[in-house]
Amino acid sequence: MNADVFIASLIFDYDDVMAVEKLLPHITGPKLLFECALELMAYNEVGTFNMKPNPSGEKAGPPPAVKAILSQFSSGKEEDRVAGYVKLLKFGPDLLQFVPGEKASDLKIWLEAYRYWNQGGATNVQYMFDLLQKSYENQDISKLPTVIITPDIGLLHPLRDNFYFTTPKQFLQWRYSDDCLERATLKGYTLAPKDTPVVAILLYRKHVITDQRYIMDLITLMEENGVCPIPIFINGVEGHTIVRDLLTSAHEIAGVKNGSITRAESYKIDQAVSVDVIVNTIGFPLVGGPAGSMETGRNVAVAEKLLTEMNVPYIVSCPLLLQSIDQWEKNGVLGLQSVVLYSLPELDGAIDTVVLGGLVGDDIALINERVRKLVTRIKGWVELRRTPKKDRKIAIMVYGFPPNVGATGTAALLDVPKSIENILHRMHEDGYDVGDFAHDPDSCGESIIAALGVLSEDSVIRRAKNLSFDDLEKVMGKYMTTKVRKVWAKSGGPGTSSKGDLVISGLQIGNVWIAVQPLLGFEGDPMRLLFQRDLTPHPQYCAHYEFMKLPEEDGGIGAQTVIHLGMHGTVEWLPGQPLGNDHNSWSDKLLGGIPNVYVYAANNPSESILAKRRGYGTLVSYNVPPYGRAGLYLELANLKDLIGEYRTGGSVDLKQPIWSSIIRCGIDTDVPLFITEGDDNSRLKVSDLPESLTSEKFDTWIKQVADYLELLQERLFSSGLHILGSKPSNDDLKSYLSAFFDDALTEKEIIGLQIESQEPDHNEQIVQTAKEIVSLLNRNTEELDGVLNLLDGGYLPPCPGGDLLRDGTSVLPTGRNIHALDPYRMPSTGAWIRGKNIAEETVRQHLEANNGVYPETVACTLWGLDTIKTRGESIAIVLALVGAEPIKEGTGRVVRFDLIPLDELGRPRIDVLASLSGIFRDSFANVVDLLDDMFERCAESNEPIEMNFIRKHTLELAKDGVDRPAARLFSNPPGDYGSMVNEVVGSGDWDNSESLGETWKGRNVFSYGRNEGTGGGISGTARPDVLEKLLTTTERIVQEIDSVEYGLTDIQEYYANTGALKKAAENRKPLDSKTGRKKDVALSVVEAFYSPSESDQNVTVRDVEDVLRLEYRSKLLNPKWRDAMIDQGSGGAYEVSQRMTAMVGWAATANVDNFVFDQAAERYALDDDVARKLQKSNPEAFKNVIRRLLEASGRGMWKTDDDTLDKLRALYSDADDMVEQVRQ
Repeated sequence: MNADVFIASLIFDYDDVMAVEKLLPHITGPKLLFECALELMAYNEVGTFNMKPNPSGEKAGPPPAVKAILSQFSSGKEEDRVAGYVKLLKFGPDLLQFVPGEKASDLKIWLEAYRYWNQGGATNVQYMFDLLQKSYENQDISKLPTVIITPDIGLLHPLRDNFYFTTPKQFLQWRYSDDCLERATLKGYTLAPKDTPVVAILLYRKHVITDQRYIMDLITLMEENGVCPIPIFINGVEGHTIVRDLLTSAHEIAGVKNGSITRAESYKIDQAVSVDVIVNTIGFPLVGGPAGSMETGRNVAVAEKLLTEMNVPYIVSCPLLLQSIDQWEKNGVLGLQSVVLYSLPELDGAIDTVVLGGLVGDDIALINERVRKLVTRIKGWVELRRTPKKDRKIAIMVYGFPPNVGATGTAALLDVPKSIENILHRMHEDGYDVGDFAHDPDSCGESIIAALGVLSEDSVIRRAKNLSFDDLEKVMGKYMTTKVRKVWAKSGGPGTSSKGDLVISGLQIGNVWIAVQPLLGFEGDPMRLLFQRDLTPHPQYCAHYEFMKLPEEDGGIGAQTVIHLGMHGTVEWLPGQPLGNDHNSWSDKLLGGIPNVYVYAANNPSESILAKRRGYGTLVSYNVPPYGRAGLYLELANLKDLIGEYRTGGSVDLKQPIWSSIIRCGIDTDVPLFITEGDDNSRLKVSDLPESLTSEKFDTWIKQVADYLELLQERLFSSGLHILGSKPSNDDLKSYLSAFFDDALTEKEIIGLQIESQEPDHNEQIVQTAKEIVSLLNRNTEELDGVLNLLDGGYLPPCPGGDLLRDGTSVLPTGRNIHALDPYRMPSTGAWIRGKNIAEETVRQHLEANNGVYPETVACTLWGLDTIKTRGESIAIVLALVGAEPIKEGTGRVVRFDLIPLDELGRPRIDVLASLSGIFRDSFANVVDLLDDMFERCAESNEPIEMNFIRKHTLELAKDGVDRPAARLFSNPPGDYGSMVNEVVGSGDWDNSESLGETWKGRNVFSYGRNEGTGGGISGTARPDVLEKLLTTTERIVQEIDSVEYGLTDIQEYYANTGALKKAAENRKPLDSKTGRKKDVALSVVEAFYSPSESDQNVTVRDVEDVLRLEYRSKLLNPKWRDAMIDQGSGGAYEVSQRMTAMVGWAATANVDNFVFDQAAERYALDDDVARKLQKSNPEAFKNVIRRLLEASGRGMWKTDDDTLDKLRALYSDADDMVEQVRQ
């Protein structure tokens, strides 16, 4: 292709960029590339002016005289750099005419062309073409047509056609004027009343220029629904200057008056107005807009400061510009659109995102119902602020899942009872009505939870009532109620009285209503509704939320906001759109317009995304509990002493006692003793040491045992539970610092930092970091500040989610609105280095264990949480196994995964079964597409099948006529989440371990990726034949663990997903002639929860059984961990109970050593004092502890004696009686 002139705008897609880049060398004349990827912007050229980098990497740019002129268009502030560029477009060409030189003249032509283009409209574009033609033909361009200008910033209203207000104050004065009222009356136009919320609306100027109808429709709908919009259009890059210079709020005005806030010098007091809410309809970051997205998070601190001083809700709510309405309704918000609408604005603390509409052909259309949803949520926040504190109605929702195991009033890492105490006392101090709670010396959180437990079991009503189906229809509407009736017509669902009424229970404490979130299904199938897109919540679940919102005068609670307390509930997981709620999304319906204050663990930025995006949650992060060192205890401590005595010259008679102790501890499995080096069959398994064992060999082995004990005693665990808003004690601070610095600070130095008495004699940087950590941890009290500020309808500053050990001080202080990362920047450079190392070590171990044979398929789990916290290490592992690498474009965004040539790779490409969590699938759709594209290209590459297992398996599947044989990304059905294996294990309703693998397979047959849209398929197409092939060839699985708090044994999800995947693969393996069982599929575990170094080449990859033993010894079987947890009351007892359930799950899907069950029974059931404490604090949790031990014995997982089983059965009977007494 040859052309004289080339013009392009908004080219960002990598494939498009590459295509355009190939064309540009053939262009003989001017090249104008406006607002494109950086690679393309470098091709801008008019005459002698161009933007090509010089050899040093700097852009050629204008001459010094021109630079001096251009510098005058910026305030000097870094955040105003792009906004200054917009001013340059307006005035620069006029000034450049006075600068001599051909280059300045050519730059003027470029600027004039851009000015015409930027102002938009057919006439201006025609003027631009005329300019370029004259320039190309060397005609006189001294007299150019005047640009038809639309102001860079202005305000507009449907009642003032073709008129732009210049300042917010001018607009608001007119809006409240008689002229406005007369115009509205004349046209029959509905205006919002004068006392309604005043809302600043940031609009995209280009849509104003191009007369996009939705702009005026949006203003009209907001007026009709009772808010007064201040509609300010901007170019998109100067949003922060509007907030800084032209807006204020009651909070900022008060702060300026009392001296706590100092306004910027650029603030225009004669032009600004006070607003109640800010709504950004453009998306992107507040600072820099689309241009600000080039360097994600660069100016977050600027936006945070401005919005904190305003202290009003900041909402980003836009029509979709990269998707049609039809696409959204079918698949939700996808790819880059999700980054524009969610990921980037959330870095600024944006909340309550509502999809306002989308593309219909080339036009942008609103969905009126979605605009009404936005207005409802705006009014909810403003009404909250305007209601006096003593009159505000607050609901607090706690959780009670799973049922009948003591889960009522529990949450991950949080002491819910004591946190409720702190909230209620703080509310009382702040002027809220909490009844007699603050004055009654007997009032406590544990009593509230106990009462809620009784209410949830027996349906005793206090401050509630029964609702009929007809009542539900009145408050929820006929459409949604009909859907519920259709699904639940026969069973009626749980929470239904004998008369068929829907029972709602809770405790009323002053104006605070505390309730347990209803279960989602029946006992035995409590999660039936969860993850089922075509189902509905059961009637009582719906009635619970509708009753909570129903005004008091209509017989409801009249809650103006709800606090969901702790991680995590279920409303955000209800059926509906995966991203971008519509009116059929149940979380959207049930939450309505009330603010959702969601208290969430700071270290989980993955699941919190769903709470924020699907559940309209404004997150308030809480800290993780202090870290403890496992140490050594009981037999392990005795073993260390024996080894120490032997190694310091003790008698050889200690050899047999040492060996006997090691056998009792089960450490002979972790550090086996081989009689003959290199001969696996010579492993010693007898109880007596043979005489043939030499002292030299024993001493070498003892050194290995001592190293293992050192590893074990230095293991970290999460000690106890966190109490919302509580400052850490000195001991807690010591634990945090010890875990973070390891050996970098001595105990004396740590104590000195805690009490701030002396200056530690140490590296200054380490000392300053330690002091910063102490200061930030002492700000835990801001967790309650955050809750109370949101109850005031304010703004909560953002903060990245993560934990101190891995992410450092960036995640502190807590009490912040946590967010995730830009999904287009993963894997990071450091994650790529570590991921490659992990993949290489995994392959090395497999070769070593399999006589040098490469694995044909490795299954990798890709979860949202570990992806966010490791910056994409698991993605890097997949790439490295396949033999591919990330390619970045000019802004640092990853745009493609390119295959590494085989001669450079030096080994076969290993096939990968990528098992995606639902959150990863929905939150990292761009990565899913890039991976899918990589697998397709890999399958099509002309390489020998013995060097490319992806191609090998694809050809085999294609030969059998299987569609999309290169599909490799599998997850749950669209809009669904979870394998359901943990629900099955929790209920006990399963026959054998093989069935758990098949449950996993049945839930994960759905293929995702860019190529699922071809051939009539949609993303999320069931492809059981491809999954079957991959499972059959899988020889190893890789799983990362991202935090100390959530190890393999701490939560149900690991065995339910990775363990069940292992079992599914093993189900398809032949019998092992040596064991008589199906051939084992290795599971490699990588603990990735320590602070990483990009240059760190050392990675540790362990087999799952090794990690399980390490975790059980350092946590569940450790009296130090046990006692810290039991001291937390009912919540701590529940944590113990859950780990016993997980132990059964791991025994079913992998292997749990017998000594683990033995010692678990000793520590928790057969220790009278411990059993008494557990039973007292949480009878149902204690009952579950005994139940799981008996279940393990009954299923053949645990071999023990009859006397132990008789004791356990007696304890279970007593526990059952105790539970019944509590219920009565």
